[in-house]
Amino acid sequence: MLEDRIRCKKLMDRIISPDEAAMLFKTGMTVGTSGFTPAGYPKAVPVALGRRAERGDKIELTLLTGASVGDELDGVLSRTEVIKKRYPYQTNSSIRNSINEGKIEYCDIHLSNFSQFVKYDFLGKIDIALIEAVAINEDGGIIPSTSVGNSNIYVEKADKVIVELNISQPIELEGMHDVYSPKNPPYRDVIPILKAGDRIGTSYIPCSPEKIAGIVITDIRDADKKLAPVDNISNQIANNLIDFLNNEVKHHRLPENLLPLQSGVGSVANAVLTGLIYSKYENLSIYSEVLQDTVLDLIDCEKVNIASATSLTLSKNKLDYFYNNIKRYKDKIILRPQEISNNPEIIRRLGVIAINTAIEVDLYGNVNSSNIMGSRVMNGIGGSGDFARNSYISIFVTPTTAKEGTISCIVPMVSHCDHTEHDVQVIVTEKGVADLRGLSPKERARTIIENCTYGEYKEMLKDYLIRSFESSKYRHIPHKLEEALSWHLRYMKTGTMKII
Repeated sequence: MLEDRIRCKKLMDRIISPDEAAMLFKTGMTVGTSGFTPAGYPKAVPVALGRRAERGDKIELTLLTGASVGDELDGVLSRTEVIKKRYPYQTNSSIRNSINEGKIEYCDIHLSNFSQFVKYDFLGKIDIALIEAVAINEDGGIIPSTSVGNSNIYVEKADKVIVELNISQPIELEGMHDVYSPKNPPYRDVIPILKAGDRIGTSYIPCSPEKIAGIVITDIRDADKKLAPVDNISNQIANNLIDFLNNEVKHHRLPENLLPLQSGVGSVANAVLTGLIYSKYENLSIYSEVLQDTVLDLIDCEKVNIASATSLTLSKNKLDYFYNNIKRYKDKIILRPQEISNNPEIIRRLGVIAINTAIEVDLYGNVNSSNIMGSRVMNGIGGSGDFARNSYISIFVTPTTAKEGTISCIVPMVSHCDHTEHDVQVIVTEKGVADLRGLSPKERARTIIENCTYGEYKEMLKDYLIRSFESSKYRHIPHKLEEALSWHLRYMKTGTMKII
């Protein structure tokens, strides 16, 4: 019954079709949408906007989201050339290609900072907020679906709000959200979260009914988040991580139930968390930005008591399972705005253990998590910087090699730096753990080579470090720059790695 979903009666006459909603967008507008990796994003209206562009309507938009979103939004609007500029994070192949081809301007921003950029009007005004919801309450308050992201800020700042009421999203999601928005300086107060499970806000996004220009009814489900199966390399990375945590507990640097955990996005991050299922740890809490499949497994086996994030991003099978058992998770999962889930103040206060993934790591501990060859963007920095810089322990995980062993993920110098050596404390590969805390640059290099690499690449990195030290006038962070850069042009020939 729509009356159960639209409880503000005067909004019933604002139900419109996706094509009618699409006509409300004008070229040059800035649009903020719901959605975060890719969950809870609008689907029907962007597809209608794409149809409008295909008919020949000239429309260019600046698109703001929470983070990555599904193909119905980023994919359709990039292929139809509707998106002119995009913030702050993406993973869709179509938009990535358009960015790398120079068709779309892209600004990659720390996710906690981006919320403030919008609130402080650094990016100008927001014309339309396009938000997926499961319901609208009696006062016009919008109840989000599987993510919050920046939705509350877009609703607050936009001239108009269009709600995609998604009836495929269970109304039982209501109550999982905790929406809180700090005031701007000089009126900002302490954010009163002392434990991962603390609730401090409302279960809905406040919104005046007068601001809602249209309600579109849809039943399109979130994109299927495909996760690679846990393989031997991921298992070994997880085992090495658990060994490191065990040692921290043994030396009284962590409590018996650890500290709140954060995990990055993707198959490797999800697989690494799987190791906790078989560990000794219990009564765990999670304070992260995204909850993936393994988090439900950890709740099911009573390893995790509470999990806080801004998005619930599950594979299709796991999403079906979640919907069928949603009552089990109602008091275990909290979805917050990303300004809160990624907030440095809270991360530092709670002592979060941050576990993020790297594309490549260099000998001195710098990490590239967003670009290939220094200029081909893959995604963006996302929230990894928010957690790495402010965590109790900053851990990055990566296989030692990529592309079936043809590319080393440990290099002399990263081709693009997202996280400097100052924000990287521990590197974990399937080979072992490099604890970099308190080490000088040369000590870091030797530790990474010895503990995280093997075989031909290990010998090449050793040789590089020795020759850099011998040839450099300056011995603090020795480099042979031309040779360091040539690592990124390497290729395989007759089974042997060659340096160009």
